[in-house]
Amino acid sequence: MLKFLTAGHAVIPESVEQEIRDQQYQHPDLRQILDAEWIVVDRSEDLEFLAAFARYEEHLVAGGRNRGECGVLALGRTHGYRIVIDDNVPRVLAKREKLECTGTLGLLCEAIRKEQLTVPMVESLADDLIMGDYRLPFGPGGFKCWAEQQGLLG
Repeated sequence: MLKFLTAGHAVIPESVEQEIRDQQYQHPDLRQILDAEWIVVDRSEDLEFLAAFARYEEHLVAGGRNRGECGVLALGRTHGYRIVIDDNVPRVLAKREKLECTGTLGLLCEAIRKEQLTVPMVESLADDLIMGDYRLPFGPGGFKCWAEQQGLLG
């Protein structure tokens, strides 16, 4: 579904690739991301990117966590990419810095509004994510009600 929503082109920073590699033994399905030809890993050594990454790292990294988010934020800052981040603290930082940012649910709701996906399709996907321990702001079967309350469907 992500391939469809990104028109077959997505860019992830090397820090996200490393997080996926670190987690693939616990979650073998993640290997699909590493093998996807349509996902490009940005291995930027550009000084502007590295400086942005270091600045985000100072604010966000604790116990080795959030390095992926630092890379995503740095790509958004230096390349002007629209970024997708679900964690609240990095999203608040992205919005404060006026980066074009959305979350997974925002991306899915946008696809519903564009009639690329249907509410039942996204509700089913959301339920699958919840069953896989993905944290969402609603329980199983709660996507439509939540999205309507947030004004995200129309």
